[in-house]
Amino acid sequence: MLGLIQRVSSASVSIDSQIHGHINQGILLLLGIEKGDSATQADQLLQKILNYRIFSDEQGKMNLSLKDIAGDLLVVSQFTLAADTQKGLRPSFSSAAPPAPAETLYDYFLDQAKVIHNGTIANGQFGADMQVSLCNDGPVTFLLSSQ
Repeated sequence: MLGLIQRVSSASVSIDSQIHGHINQGILLLLGIEKGDSATQADQLLQKILNYRIFSDEQGKMNLSLKDIAGDLLVVSQFTLAADTQKGLRPSFSSAAPPAPAETLYDYFLDQAKVIHNGTIANGQFGADMQVSLCNDGPVTFLLSSQ
């Protein structure tokens, strides 16, 4: 399971020109689910995201986590993160999880986030054509893995 996280001052996701989810200060997570991923990988990645220290402390150093600042989390499914781009000029998505199990795991990830995190949890819609808007703070962007 892969997560591209971006530290944001605000972010939103729209579907059919309507805002579906919005957050203020926190993390925009683009979540890629691969074949073989399970609840174990989802739990590991969620813990890493909530505790990853990418927010500034009083000295301006990245020492605070999303949990520390009680920041918001916007989760958007992003199957293209699982693409194999090693050969040719067209990505292969053979390592991405099929839609049905991926959606189940995406829903599980969201449910777990809502249970264990105090900040706002917003989300996109699995499989939808979405437009994501964000104000990347820094910019600060990291690619995390459940491994």
